[in-house]
Amino acid sequence: MALKGLDIFKLTPKKNCKDCGFPTCLAFSMKVAAGAVEISKCPHMSDEALAKLEEATAPLMRTVKFGKGDNEYSLGGETVLFRHEKTYVNRNRFAVMFTDAMTDEEIDKKINNIKKVNYVRIGEEMKVEIAAIKYEGDKDKYLNLVKKIKESDLEVTYMLVCEKPDIVKEALELLKDENPIIYGANKENYEEMVGLVKDNKFPLGLKADNLEGLYELVEKVQELNYKELLLGTEGESIKDTFTKTVQIRRTALKEEDRKFGYPSVVFVNELAGEDKFMTTALASLFTLRYGSIIVLNDIDYSIALPLFALRQNIFTDPQRPMTVEPDVYAVNDADENSPVLVTVDFALTYFIVSGEVERSKVPAWLAIPDAGGYSVLTAWAAGKLSGSTIANFIKESGVEEKTKCRKLIIPGKVAVLKGEIEDNLPDWEIIVGPDEAMHLPKFLKELNESIRAEAQGA
Repeated sequence: MALKGLDIFKLTPKKNCKDCGFPTCLAFSMKVAAGAVEISKCPHMSDEALAKLEEATAPLMRTVKFGKGDNEYSLGGETVLFRHEKTYVNRNRFAVMFTDAMTDEEIDKKINNIKKVNYVRIGEEMKVEIAAIKYEGDKDKYLNLVKKIKESDLEVTYMLVCEKPDIVKEALELLKDENPIIYGANKENYEEMVGLVKDNKFPLGLKADNLEGLYELVEKVQELNYKELLLGTEGESIKDTFTKTVQIRRTALKEEDRKFGYPSVVFVNELAGEDKFMTTALASLFTLRYGSIIVLNDIDYSIALPLFALRQNIFTDPQRPMTVEPDVYAVNDADENSPVLVTVDFALTYFIVSGEVERSKVPAWLAIPDAGGYSVLTAWAAGKLSGSTIANFIKESGVEEKTKCRKLIIPGKVAVLKGEIEDNLPDWEIIVGPDEAMHLPKFLKELNESIRAEAQGA
């Protein structure tokens, strides 16, 4: 059970020195219990008491780290079942499964697919983060597979899926500097598996036939003083797997039972097989409820585009809307003769507007000032989008050096800003665009024709 404010107060030294920034120890303790301040802010706490309190006040779901460098990731640390209650903390990660039963051609195809599916959306790199490598029975092929994937220049971390401690030991010799995940501890081998990972604190995945068996296995591993764990949720059916995945999360967060307070691993590849549509559907389901690592059979853009977009939406703080970087973006190979459109940095608005501009096939520059992440009307009402902010952005962004065309198109819903912008940008022709983005293609085509006619007349 998590400690309450009075419990923490009983364990703190009563100094009332205000060194922590609070007027009394009780006020400090209540803030710690609410998660608003770290317990380490008290300079008079003994190391032993600090360690006990930090563990007791930590999130009910443990944060587990794996990988290294740019490919280091965190799982878990969640405090709520639903993102609207607060926010989710660490997004799930996608893995692609390799096995020693695969042919070289199949292995090469998956490696190439992982390399291809790598793109940036709203400032975030979208890619497969984990290569899951499963032992199917051929030791030499398995170790060679580990070696091949490591030498393939994939920007991934690794998950060794194997229940044979002796083979895991040899594979770890190849990956020990990569901080991999080891998945395959069960009621027969857990002591040996803990022995392999304990010194380096590699995450260890536990598996059992049912929830009761998994709970007992967690208890046994914790008795060995090891808590860097992941929980497998394999079931005999989709329904069974989903039930186990949800029940583990609810037990941890609602019943406050730390035995199940660990990230989960869901093998969608075993549930969906080669069916891309089922893979996308199930991976979406477990992105929402509550897969921490979701293992796929393979990846391509038909799977990646919906999954990565869904994950980005779900794991974005609902109190902080997604934004694009304020800048000037070229659309349809914009050049020095292309007009400039203005819209806001709210990601949804940006993608709708840029999509309609692309659909028009008219080259144009898209100017995105800092509007606080609001939609057009909200930004205007909040004072984030005004004639002066638009004018200053145009002057400072360098767009005047990118195009000789001096036609600036503003959203129709803020037509009221036209006069102020004209006063600040006397060399520009300010054009009020349509109210709705869906009308942009026709509007831009007609504008483009008039620009060409002007150029011919000149």
